[in-house]
Amino acid sequence: MANRYLLGFDVGSSSVKASLVDADSGKCVASAFYPGHEAPILAVKSGWAEQEPQSWWEYAKLSLAKVMAESGAAAGDIKAIGISYQMHGLVCVDKDLQPLRPSIIWCDSRAVPYGERAFAEIGQEKCLSHLLNSPGNFTAAKLAWVKDNEADTVYNHIYKVMLPGDYIAMKLSGEVNTTMSGLSEGMFWDFKENGVATFLMDYYGFDPSLLADVVPTFSIQSRVSAEAAAETGLKEGTPITYRAGDQPNNALSLNVFNPGEIASTAGTSGVVYGVLGEVNYDKKSRVNTFAHVNHGENGQTRLGVLLCINGTGILNAWVRRNVAPEGMGYAEMNDLAATAPIGSDGVCIIPFGNGAERVLENREVGCTVSGINFNKHNRAHLVRAAQEGIVFSFCYGMEVMRSMGMDIRKIHAGQANMFLSPLFRETLAGVSGAVIELYDTDGSVGAARGAGIGAGIYKDHDEAFATLAKLQVVEPDSARRDEYMQAYGRWKEALGRLM
Repeated sequence: MANRYLLGFDVGSSSVKASLVDADSGKCVASAFYPGHEAPILAVKSGWAEQEPQSWWEYAKLSLAKVMAESGAAAGDIKAIGISYQMHGLVCVDKDLQPLRPSIIWCDSRAVPYGERAFAEIGQEKCLSHLLNSPGNFTAAKLAWVKDNEADTVYNHIYKVMLPGDYIAMKLSGEVNTTMSGLSEGMFWDFKENGVATFLMDYYGFDPSLLADVVPTFSIQSRVSAEAAAETGLKEGTPITYRAGDQPNNALSLNVFNPGEIASTAGTSGVVYGVLGEVNYDKKSRVNTFAHVNHGENGQTRLGVLLCINGTGILNAWVRRNVAPEGMGYAEMNDLAATAPIGSDGVCIIPFGNGAERVLENREVGCTVSGINFNKHNRAHLVRAAQEGIVFSFCYGMEVMRSMGMDIRKIHAGQANMFLSPLFRETLAGVSGAVIELYDTDGSVGAARGAGIGAGIYKDHDEAFATLAKLQVVEPDSARRDEYMQAYGRWKEALGRLM
């Protein structure tokens, strides 16, 4: 049987990764990313963050070349292409499809006042009930900044606005389109009207023609053009069949499609992304809500509720540098932490030392350590309290998600970063009451599998993820549930005093 491969791109702010997946075995046959060091972010002013869209395209081509060389695959064996991308970025192109300025990316904060003003003037109820979020610092607000500050040089020359993944799809195909999920993450989608958010477009004075045509997330969205084929070595006509922002795509990568399922990551910052089966929102905007990859399929509601915690792995890294004995690695730290009891004998760490936290209504409360007794506490208690504090911050956010109607039963995660710690996993299962399943996957591999669904190679996500390697299952320890909940209660009391 001829080889059938699926190609996935993951367009991040630090690099672009490409993976080639065997469609029949589900195995990743080659992966590569470029550049090898963190990609530059332009910061002309404080709070600004920009990248050149053309650089993503160059990185995509270079990572693709590595993958093709490593795998020895023929271009004709690639049956579909999927794209994952950094969310909320703004790309503006002219009629020749050339970028008019660098992309204003996700971590750029210049547009905050534009979103806040829209929230106040349009009204909180209107925004939340239609957008499910405050306009905030998302793509629409970034475009409003361009309109206000670069009208003559940029805004008046815009043919289309798009997200980073839309740009890569355009470079591959020469066609401009986007998805409902993409429009929702940019605050351009009205969930009540099930269409473009015309009230927000009118408020900002945006011409509706600036938005790209909407294509289904899983579909033949476009095909590789002759020009792109010559530039990349791909075969002309290869279909592009899937596209999603990095967090919805991470959930897809972990086979999270149904209400009550959660995808979580715990790197420098942490994310809990859960699927909600009904339209709802948090009245305090402590979490964000977007269309999930399968929203609208068969008329079903599938919303992705996104909780982001800034102070997660960065706290664990700080503890390693400043508390753990010199030279101690993370695995040894995990062993040290496990020598202290659940609740760290009363030591409590609030982990919010990496800026304002959305889950705390954008307060910046900092990191605090409390409950230390000089006569009985040592390094082990501090190392454990740090991991527990990170878990408790996740569970605090999950309470918001539960208040929106989410029944959290299962947490899917990659076996990486904080999830490598048995203590972290057991504490999260113990407090949340959810089963944790650990998998071997990443965003580019997920994008490739998504492409297989969009191309009809897989009949549904169950078939697409039938070969996903489950590495471990962590069940909640019901016998110690009270100990975990008492520790979490003390942590919430300490946070309440700070708030």
